[in-house]
Amino acid sequence: MTINTQQLVLLEKSANGVAELIINRPEVHNAFDDGVIEQLIRSLEATNEDPEVRVLVLRSRGKNFSAGADLGWMKRMANNSHEENMVDAGRLAKLMELLNNHSKPTIALIQGAAYGGAVGLAACCDIVIAAESSSFCLSEVKIGLIPAVISPYVVRAIGERQSRRYFLTAELFSASAAQQFGLVHEVVENVEQLDDACDRFVASLQKNSPQGMKAAKQLIYAVSQKEITSEVIDDTARRIADIRVSDEGQEGLSSFLQKRKPNWIQE
Repeated sequence: MTINTQQLVLLEKSANGVAELIINRPEVHNAFDDGVIEQLIRSLEATNEDPEVRVLVLRSRGKNFSAGADLGWMKRMANNSHEENMVDAGRLAKLMELLNNHSKPTIALIQGAAYGGAVGLAACCDIVIAAESSSFCLSEVKIGLIPAVISPYVVRAIGERQSRRYFLTAELFSASAAQQFGLVHEVVENVEQLDDACDRFVASLQKNSPQGMKAAKQLIYAVSQKEITSEVIDDTARRIADIRVSDEGQEGLSSFLQKRKPNWIQE
């Protein structure tokens, strides 16, 4: 079922709870502008609240995942005021925040080029699968800009040390390098294998408690790069106590003891 009537971004839901969010501008290498950003924002908000969605897959059509920002859009922004640029940049920042904090497991499938803001999209996803032939580039400084709103997510994904190199040099780096840096989790030999790898991850995720996975993502945000203080320790204790007495926590324990499948696994 296609949700969006405009075709810059497609949102397709399957019967097994997988929603695919598809950037659909192959004629411009899936470069994104304000229209794409707004459609992605609306789709992320919708899937975040949709109880039928168990897993969100982010992908694009054509040879390249995304060339980053659309040149026409950047040209328009260059002629706008500082205030208008603040508003515009705020929408891109909102997109990254929504994707990073999405309550469902998110999987990005990367083919061809992933440049600029597209690296940010990948960094905001929980699982990233890339074809061996894909390439990545933080290219902003080549045109006098910086990877500003994506930087919190990219730096967390690849680390400060690699960021100090690639933010400044705007070099291309390969899928295997991206995997070494921590941006990509799995590299497949060719584009045709992306779907198979995705299906394998989806099958694994669908065996898990939806509430548990949501809480696990929140746990990561709560402890990541935090000093291990008594407040952090107490918070983790509260989180496990809360989920133990939750409906899915009780169902998970009961099903394990009774040697049956939990009720969230669809036959």
